[in-house]
Amino acid sequence: MKALSKLKAEPGIWMTDAPKPEVGHNDLLIKIRKTAICGTDVHIYKWDEWASKTIPTPMVVGHEYVGEVVDMGQEVRGFQVGDRVSGEGHITCGHCRNCRAGRVHLCRNTTGVGVNREGAFAEYLVIPAFNAFKIPDNISDELASIFDPFGNAVHTALSFDLVGEDVLITGAGPIGIMAAAVAKHVGARHVVITDVNEYRLDLARKMGASRAVNVASEKLEDVMKELGMTEGFDIGLEMSGVPSAFNSMLNNMNHGGKIAMLGIPPSDMAVDWNQVILKV
Repeated sequence: MKALSKLKAEPGIWMTDAPKPEVGHNDLLIKIRKTAICGTDVHIYKWDEWASKTIPTPMVVGHEYVGEVVDMGQEVRGFQVGDRVSGEGHITCGHCRNCRAGRVHLCRNTTGVGVNREGAFAEYLVIPAFNAFKIPDNISDELASIFDPFGNAVHTALSFDLVGEDVLITGAGPIGIMAAAVAKHVGARHVVITDVNEYRLDLARKMGASRAVNVASEKLEDVMKELGMTEGFDIGLEMSGVPSAFNSMLNNMNHGGKIAMLGIPPSDMAVDWNQVILKV
């Protein structure tokens, strides 16, 4: 089958002929219909410090997708050939203490589709049926292919109670923009999102952000005054992986504020721990 693979420990990605994956007793074989590009895929393409420490080579990459079941293992129940599906990309062991306690999202033995096991930028993908879910007919392939980042946005945004709170989101990529929409939907007061890309900031405005701030030309302190904020943000959602964005967030948090982090820094990041200890 044709696939996009990380063949070498260097920048780039390669179109390859890869073997069609084998189906285990509890697996689904999925014929890929559409995929989306994640920021993680960009890290892998650029081969930054994080990628070089994390990604094995050679490996098929990609983990945002929708497809159709074309085969399944003999132990699989609840699916049939022709089902349109996507899947949770974190494959867990089922045996560690967290898995046995139902906290599978904290499995210490997790492997990631397209991160350290074969991914979805290919004609076919195999995942455990436990990780797959059916897509309703009223959801398009385009939307289904971005359920993964949407899930990240929802999970991160709902880490804390947002009702009536002032929320700062650093990074107006797809996940940051979707998190802004979620925050407004559940009742946050002011939702401020920052970036340096005007196209993305305009999308954030359309998705309901109270203010979309280009930090190359505006100061957060001025925006806070404009909104009548006098004590800093209650909730921070760090979606960019940019060290300066995270440090700016720390500077503008209220005392007792809470931060959820999703962005992956490309390398080690210096943190002013005095800000963390004394404020949050």
